[in-house]
Amino acid sequence: MIQVIHGKKGSGKTKRILDMANDAIKAHKGDVIFVDDDNRYMFDLRHEVRFVNAGEYGTDGPEMFFGFLCGMLAQNFDISVVFIDAFLKLVKTDVANTEAFFARLDRLSEKHNVGFILSVSVDDAVAPEFLIKYFI
Repeated sequence: MIQVIHGKKGSGKTKRILDMANDAIKAHKGDVIFVDDDNRYMFDLRHEVRFVNAGEYGTDGPEMFFGFLCGMLAQNFDISVVFIDAFLKLVKTDVANTEAFFARLDRLSEKHNVGFILSVSVDDAVAPEFLIKYFI
């Protein structure tokens, strides 16, 4: 399952994804992971949520970031949901260049029974069709 929190910059996406991650501790039996591009929100999360600063790992581009996520899943079979804030800042690309990433992420999610919830700064009027199906 992939879900995308969407909207323009400053529309409250980060607050929403932080709240969802904190609430996920009660709803999920497995590990809850929160991935961001820096440490700015580390202390806004409950201590049970595993915080990962992907900015420290040089995950430039959708392909590298996908490999990074695969590595996390390979290392920890107990992950049930991964929250990813500021997705486009992490992959350093335009949303139009992420179609293949989302297709691969969808397959990864199904194969390993892991949910992915991403915040993506994109205006609804210009959002690509492949992304709209994941909007919540």
